[in-house]
Amino acid sequence: MILKRKIYDKLLEWKKECGGTKAILIEGARRIGKSTVCEEFGKNEYETYILIDFAKKDAAVERYFIQYLNDLDTFFMMLSTYFGIKLVDRKSLIIFDEVQMFPQARAAIKYLVADGRYDYIETGSLISVKENIKDIVIPSEERSLCMYPLDFEEFAWALGEELLIGYIKKCFENKEPLERGMHNKAMLLFKQYLLVGGMPKPVVLFVSNGKDFGAADIANRDILKLYRNDIMKIKSQYGSKVLAIFDQIPGLLSQHEKRVVFKDIQEGSYADQYSETFFWLSDSMISNECFMCSDPNVGLSINEVRSYVKCYLGDTGLLVSHAFDENELLESDVYSQILNDKLSMNEGMLYENAIAQMLTANGHKLYFYTHYSEEKHRNDIEIDFIISNNSKLKYKVFPIEVKSGKKYSTSSLLKFREKYRQRIGESYIIHPRNLLIKDDVLCIPPYMTICL
Repeated sequence: MILKRKIYDKLLEWKKECGGTKAILIEGARRIGKSTVCEEFGKNEYETYILIDFAKKDAAVERYFIQYLNDLDTFFMMLSTYFGIKLVDRKSLIIFDEVQMFPQARAAIKYLVADGRYDYIETGSLISVKENIKDIVIPSEERSLCMYPLDFEEFAWALGEELLIGYIKKCFENKEPLERGMHNKAMLLFKQYLLVGGMPKPVVLFVSNGKDFGAADIANRDILKLYRNDIMKIKSQYGSKVLAIFDQIPGLLSQHEKRVVFKDIQEGSYADQYSETFFWLSDSMISNECFMCSDPNVGLSINEVRSYVKCYLGDTGLLVSHAFDENELLESDVYSQILNDKLSMNEGMLYENAIAQMLTANGHKLYFYTHYSEEKHRNDIEIDFIISNNSKLKYKVFPIEVKSGKKYSTSSLLKFREKYRQRIGESYIIHPRNLLIKDDVLCIPPYMTICL
């Protein structure tokens, strides 16, 4: 089963605009389908292609980069002979898969692109970690793209629901609710996305096995083991801290505020001790970090407070498998509870993680906001997410509150809007109900997050 991915169209744009003048680097977590989409692109858009998988640590191929880079005719001849594939000028693609495993190949892009014979795609994770860029010059002849697990729209495509997605977008644009039956259908689809997530193999198994959540869960657990093994291979001294945060993500998100309290991880810990930890998790794209913005204004990152951070898992299907062991999933009948709106514990955690995942896939950097009231001795404003329109001249921020239940208070959002009214565009509440406008706030169902 070939999954339709949005990044394919971005690769087409790159080929049309930059063919032969820039390589493209696709960054993403492991097992999100980078290699698959690149191979599919090579098959469909070129006469021939070669995929070099540097994770295999093939000594012969690596040697070509060291011995023949000053003689590209011989270099290409050796590659062509080794892989048994004829390379055709301007009609062949060479893919450097998991290029972080052999940084010299990434450094070679400068000379290969200048040569101009072929197009180049690189894929990798942990591209910015210092071990993977040590002693190399990052090529300026490289354009970067981020790839994520399937977003909700791609998940819907996999289940044959393209028309439903079109209808959702139309209703959002017109600010009108979906027809009741269609809303129920869209919410059921969103709940399936909560449980399965967007990792390609679990999605394929879910679809091809008659919507079997168990098959998807097994595949998600395999991916979690892979991520854990990757973390355990970290040679730097912060490896144990990365593992501690990774293991505790479900527990952190199940708390009311959902942010990391460092002293709770280990007595006496503070934020600065974990800066490399969060950089590793973010660079591997295993997690989506959300930092506090102390003063939502032009350029949210200017007022970023990194000692206040929420750590969401990059895929909500992985979070479900991470939060519940196999027996809990079955004994507690978690699948049934979520599908029937009966899960009281952890549902807010799953909703908020899914919204973080969807916003990230739409290109938003994540921020949240809290305001502590000295008078009340507690936080009196808590905003789950703040996004911006990134306009240089008409900059606006858009506060988002996520509510997993149908009954909730809007007081926090209304206080925030009053405090920063000159800076705010639209205010959103994401809730399980159909679209409605309440107190001048646009309340949308979670599946409409794709429209933000």
